[in-house]
Amino acid sequence: MGWFGKLAFGSMGLLFGGPLGAVAGAALGHHLVDKAENQEVGSRTLLHTEQTQAAYFVSMFSILGKLARIDGVITRDEIAVVEDFINNLNISETEKQFAKQVFGEAQDSTYSIDDFAMQFYQISKGQPTVLVSFLDLLFRIAAADNRFHPAEEAALNRIKNIFRISDQQFDNMKVAYFKDVDGFYKVLNCTSDCSNDEVKANYKKLVKDFHPDTIVSKGLPEEFTEFATKRFMEIQEAYEEIRQERSF
Repeated sequence: MGWFGKLAFGSMGLLFGGPLGAVAGAALGHHLVDKAENQEVGSRTLLHTEQTQAAYFVSMFSILGKLARIDGVITRDEIAVVEDFINNLNISETEKQFAKQVFGEAQDSTYSIDDFAMQFYQISKGQPTVLVSFLDLLFRIAAADNRFHPAEEAALNRIKNIFRISDQQFDNMKVAYFKDVDGFYKVLNCTSDCSNDEVKANYKKLVKDFHPDTIVSKGLPEEFTEFATKRFMEIQEAYEEIRQERSF
C-alpha cells in the first residue's frame, strides 16, 4: 500500500481535512507527524489514485468504528469480524495496526457516522461500484451478531441515501444478510409478541391443516395439493427459524 509509506511521514489531516483527517491524524500518532518536519514535502505527495485508496481505507475503519458502537455496545462478535477482516487484508502489520487505531479512534470521535459517510461520498461519488461495495461491507459487520439493531438499520439507511444507492439495492443487501423474522411470524399467523406456547399451537394447527396427507384424504384438486405442499414447507421453515431464534 504505497500511500501508507508516504503518510507515515506526514499528516493525514493535511491530506483529508474534516472528520477523516481528524481521526486519521489521531490514529497515526504525533510522534510520526513530528518526524515529518525533517522530510521533503515531495516525499509526502500522493498521486490521485493513492489519495482515493487512502480515503477508502480511513473511511472504512472510521465508519466501522461508529457502526460497531451505534447500538450502545460493541460485541465480541463485531470485534472478531473486524479483526478477521483486517488480518486477511494483504497489508503489512504496521498498516493493520493503523487500521485498528482508526477503528478505535472513530468510536470516541465527536463526529457522527453521517459525517464520515458524507466526506467519503464526496471523495468517491464518481465510483458507484466502490460505494455499493462499501455499504455491503457495512451490512456484513452489522450482521456479525446475527441481529439487525434498529439503530444500525437506521444508520445504514442514512448512508444509503448519502451514497445515492437505490432502495432496491439496499433491500437486496438486507435480505442477503438478515432473514425476515417478521415474515416467519406471519406465516404462522402470529407476531413476535406471542408466547412460545402460542407459536407452537399455531404451528401444530397449520401443520395439521396443510399436511399433504390431509389434503390428499380430502380429495382436493391437484393444483391445491401443490399449493398446500409448498405452504407446508414454508410453515416448517418458519417454525424452525423462530424456534432457533427463541431457543425452545
